Amino acid sequence: MSNSYGQAVLRTPDLEEALRAVHQLLALADTSGMDVTFLARVHTPQALERVGKILTEMSWWSEGADRSAPFDDSDNPAEHLPVLVKSFCLSPDAVEELLAAVGGGGSVVCWDFSSWPEAPEVGLGPGGERGAYVSLCVNARDLYLDEPSEDHTVYAHVKQHEAERAPWLAAQIGLQVFGELVMADD
Repeated sequence: MSNSYGQAVLRTPDLEEALRAVHQLLALADTSGMDVTFLARVHTPQALERVGKILTEMSWWSEGADRSAPFDDSDNPAEHLPVLVKSFCLSPDAVEELLAAVGGGGSVVCWDFSSWPEAPEVGLGPGGERGAYVSLCVNARDLYLDEPSEDHTVYAHVKQHEAERAPWLAAQIGLQVFGELVMADD
């Protein structure tokens, strides 16, 4: 088993610009078998209700004072705000609706797909599983929602031993990487 490593390719206050960069990166990839993972910090009952209407299944964890309390399916997350919600295997079509539902809270969307293209200029063939995805951190600068922000960051994820692929991908869409490679929980 291997981990992927993300490298930032864009930071912007403009969510539409960030989504355009995500779609440009996805246009380079073999997106067969693509699914989306969504993680969000939800602060209000209204946002939780909106998100819950979109996500038929979601896991949640309290981030409030009772975060060490055990929760089961009968617990109501609205009674434990703020909460982290997470859902897997979503359709890419749900992303913009989910981001609107969360409102100003931080969220991370990960598009996971089959592979990156061959990058002959840096000596790499197609980049495969567990190292081929794109993340968008909305109102957060990091992949774990630990650093809230007013802007949004797009990460290209690659295998650690194929680190040269991240700058190559960024260059394909007219951008440059910045910051270090960051290990991501796959």
